[in-house]
Amino acid sequence: MKYRAAIFDMDGTILNTIGDLTDSLNHVFAQTGHRHDFTEEDVRTFFGSGAHVAIQRALAVELGAPASGLEGIGAGFTPWYAAHCNLKTGPYAGIPEVIGRLRAAGVKTAVVSNKPDIAVQKLAEEIFPGSFDVSIGELPEVRRKPAPDMTDKALRILGVNREDAVYIGDSEVDMQTAEASGLPCISVSWGFRGRQFLEKHHASIIIDRPEELVREIL
Repeated sequence: MKYRAAIFDMDGTILNTIGDLTDSLNHVFAQTGHRHDFTEEDVRTFFGSGAHVAIQRALAVELGAPASGLEGIGAGFTPWYAAHCNLKTGPYAGIPEVIGRLRAAGVKTAVVSNKPDIAVQKLAEEIFPGSFDVSIGELPEVRRKPAPDMTDKALRILGVNREDAVYIGDSEVDMQTAEASGLPCISVSWGFRGRQFLEKHHASIIIDRPEELVREIL
């Protein structure tokens, strides 16, 4: 076995969450009197560094948006999204089977995400029951990615040394997280950024199909 643990990003890596993210962002923007016609392609570029940063990016697109809008929108997004995060969301084809094969081979699995922790726990439990040894989302006491805190916490809980673990993600934030954590990174091309973006940002390993993870990890 090449690695004893696989640490996965969530959005754009194991789950296609773009529909629910788009609907939730537009809802809270509408509720606070802001532009609320963002497309899924817009929202792909907003997310990756957590909801707070995504809202900042959306406000920047909305010309003339007042800086005071951030606090009000942010307060509404987390509870609304947590309650509506599994309406259009689903796993990418082949991901549940691949995770099952890894676990059957003895690989420990974790998910770390800049998504609010309440939504991470809900999606992990409802879509991937029993598939992850640990799931970690954004919490006040843990710095969000690309800081290494989430991956370090996952490794401690898993009881695995970093030289025996690999990180899997779809964005530049994930590559930065892996580097900060001292982990090799497998980048997936089916997520929010795409192969061309990953190549431009010098991803070391890029895969196009979930089943390729089995070869890279085992």
